[in-house]
Amino acid sequence: MSEIQASSYDTVQCQTLRIPDTSKPRVVIIGGGFAGVHIARGLAKSPVQVVMIDRYNYHTFQPLLYQVATSGLEPDSIAAPLRKMLESQSNFHFRMATVTQIDTEEQRIIASIGSLRYDYLVLANGSKTNFYGNESIRQKSFPLKQLPQALDLRHHILSSLEQAILSSSIEEQDRLMSFVVVGGGPTGVEVAGALGELKLHVLPKDYPELDLRRMRIHLVEGTDSLLNGMSAASGEEAVKYLERFSVQVWLNTLVSDYNDDVVYLNNGTTIDAHTLIWGAGVMGNLIEGLNPASIFRNNRVKIDAYGKVEGYDNIFAAGDIAALVTEEYPQGHPMVAPVAIQQGQLLAKNLKKIVENKQELGAFVYKDKGSMATVGRNRAVVDLTDKIHFKGVFAWFVWLFVHLMAIVGFRSKLVVLTNWIWNYLTYDRAARLIIRPFVDVKNERRAEE
Repeated sequence: MSEIQASSYDTVQCQTLRIPDTSKPRVVIIGGGFAGVHIARGLAKSPVQVVMIDRYNYHTFQPLLYQVATSGLEPDSIAAPLRKMLESQSNFHFRMATVTQIDTEEQRIIASIGSLRYDYLVLANGSKTNFYGNESIRQKSFPLKQLPQALDLRHHILSSLEQAILSSSIEEQDRLMSFVVVGGGPTGVEVAGALGELKLHVLPKDYPELDLRRMRIHLVEGTDSLLNGMSAASGEEAVKYLERFSVQVWLNTLVSDYNDDVVYLNNGTTIDAHTLIWGAGVMGNLIEGLNPASIFRNNRVKIDAYGKVEGYDNIFAAGDIAALVTEEYPQGHPMVAPVAIQQGQLLAKNLKKIVENKQELGAFVYKDKGSMATVGRNRAVVDLTDKIHFKGVFAWFVWLFVHLMAIVGFRSKLVVLTNWIWNYLTYDRAARLIIRPFVDVKNERRAEE
């Protein structure tokens, strides 16, 4: 592209984004998740222009998505408008768009609403659900990575029970009241536990016409234990907790296909179920344009200890999309919120030093503060270190406190706490509302994440 063509193209497209011209270096951040928000905040007082681009205008506290999906919380409890979060930052600009390509030669990003030049680019666009190439599962299952997906699942669960009431066939009712959760990580375990609580404490009051004892919940995990990455003791406790909810746990088992409301397992077993919830894996939400040599396994981007993408001097990455390979983490760091937050905080400091021509950049060292998961009220497991492990009521209160403190905004903290107290005292789930468009969401072709 010639200089004249490039200039003309840039002028037209920048009018679309309407980002003010600046003599300061422009830092473009793709993604408003944990990493992106902490990077933007860390650059608040830096001599740069910060532009964040995300396809949604809000930040989501993803660890509690399952509570929205199972009617425990409303979506605004775990989401905060990005403009509100960063409104006091004079050097910050936000545009809602999907970035489709990176032009590294021209130093521009190409988005659904136009293109924009950058001086420094930060990839913080996270991860998406990995269906391992199974198109049928992709189209017909329910992933749980985004707020709209949580609302779709809530709509589907409640609508399935409404359909079951209208059915005179026992077999049809059983199919509509059968739920298969795939993936034995924290998301799968917490979803299965939440469904178990609904079955025992909430749904019998709402649907006295149905025999909820026939409601079936299955949790399918491909390895020999739940909560891989946590201690063996935590995985064993999770199985015991789930069995108290009558959840059938399938270990060393894979889902090979899902068609016509039949779940096919690799051991030859089939399960009739109207609902398949997919939490079996994630992959980097890769954007076209980077050199293939910069791409690591699972569609993640290789970075060095300072956050710089391999092969580039002005492109950086943090969070789920970034893979920092070390002896301790040969597959890259885990794709969890604490890693994204810590990488985002450090990268903001490093970018500030780069802009100010300071040479001593900080190297990333992950401070693992432990892992935890909950399996319903008074049931949780916590691993602080390899040797410090606890469970039960105390672990559950620790889980509540840690998640409550991590939620963005005082109002959201207050709303979540109030809901949790109400749910605990009354065994109720106030958000069981069918407010999505009444369409067969499961059978619609799903857009790419």
